[in-house]
Amino acid sequence: MKKKKNIKRILISERLILDSGKTLPEYEIAYETYGKLNKTKSNAILICHALTGDQFCTLKNPINNKKGWWNSLVGPGKVIDTNFFFVICSNVLGGCMGTTGPESINPETKKPYGLGFPVITINDMVKVQYRLVDALNIKKLFAVIGGSMGGMQALEWATSFGHKVHSVIPIASSYRHSAQNIAFHEIGRQAIMADPDWNKGAYYHKKKYPKRGLSVARMIAHITYLSESALQRKFGRNLQNSKFFSFEFETEFQIESYLKHQGFSFVERFDANSYLYITKAMDYFDLSVKKGGLRKALRDKNLSYCFITFSSDWLFPTSETKTIIQSINQYNTKVSFAEIKTDKGHDAFLLHEPNFHSTLKSFITGQKKRFKI
Repeated sequence: MKKKKNIKRILISERLILDSGKTLPEYEIAYETYGKLNKTKSNAILICHALTGDQFCTLKNPINNKKGWWNSLVGPGKVIDTNFFFVICSNVLGGCMGTTGPESINPETKKPYGLGFPVITINDMVKVQYRLVDALNIKKLFAVIGGSMGGMQALEWATSFGHKVHSVIPIASSYRHSAQNIAFHEIGRQAIMADPDWNKGAYYHKKKYPKRGLSVARMIAHITYLSESALQRKFGRNLQNSKFFSFEFETEFQIESYLKHQGFSFVERFDANSYLYITKAMDYFDLSVKKGGLRKALRDKNLSYCFITFSSDWLFPTSETKTIIQSINQYNTKVSFAEIKTDKGHDAFLLHEPNFHSTLKSFITGQKKRFKI
C-alpha cells in the first residue's frame, strides 16, 4: 500500500464500547469536508462510503492522485452542491485510510493491532461517525447518504440516531446481508487467509504482503458488482491479444484480464486485514433482528427517506428495499422510492447514470424547500 499523506484526523481520547462488548481505549477518525458550514449549521450532509471506499468522495484523492469516487455527484454545482452544502465524509472504523483499524498502532502494545483489533459492526462504525459530527458541533444533519455498505450506515443512522438527521438516503443497499452475500465474502476472506504471506494477520513489519489472496478476494467481489448483461456487452467471449486459443493456462479472455487488473490495482490501496473486518461487519448487519423488527427500528415519523435501487443489481435487489418500505409505511413515514432501469448492476451508483442523478437531485431540492435551508 502507498504511504498515506495529507490525511485529516481527530483523536477521540475516550473509551469506545463496541457491540462485541470489547472496547477501544481511544481512536482516530480520518475525514474530509467539502464546502462551508452555514451560520445555523443546517446544511451538513454526511456521505458514507462503501466497502472499499474512503473519505475522499470528490476532488483529488491525495493517496492515488485520482478523482474521488463520487466526483460526478459531489462538488460545486453538482447534485450534492458544495457551493450550498457542507459535506462530511469519514473513513469507517476498521478502515485503512486513517481511521483506527487493524493496521493502527495499539496504544497499549505500541504495535499494530493486526488480529488483535476487535471485530466490529456497522453500528460501531456509525457510533464513531456520530462522535465526529458531535465534534464538529453539528446538532442535526440535513441528510445521511450512502451506497451499498454506505446505505447500511445510513439505515443505522436512522435506527440509532434518527433525532440527529432530517433525511436518510440509502442507495443500492439493504436492511441485511443475504446468505449469498455472506457466502461471497467468506470465499474472499478464505482467499486472504490462505495466502502464506498473510501470516495470521501479522504482516505489517514484514517485506511480504498477502497480495495474491487480497487480489483474488477483490476479483470475486467485483463480479458481484456487475450484471451478467453488462459483462457480456463489455467483454463477451473476446480474447485479449489473439484470435486463437493458446491451449495454455494464460490470461486469454478480456474478462480475465479485466478482473486481474482489478485485483492487482486493489492491493496497492487496501489493507488485507481491513477487508476481513469490514466484510464481517457487513455480514453481521441485519436490522430485522433488532427488538421489534424493521417496523420498530425505522419508525421515526420525523425522518424522510429516499430509497434508490437499480434494476440489474442482484447483490442488493430491489425486493429487499421494498421490504424496508413496507415496514416504514406502517408508521406513515415520508418515503420516496425509485428503481433505476440499467444493466450496469450494483456498481451503477458509482457510475454515470443520469436517471439516478436526477432522482437524487429532485429529492434533495425538495428537502431544501421543506426545511427552508
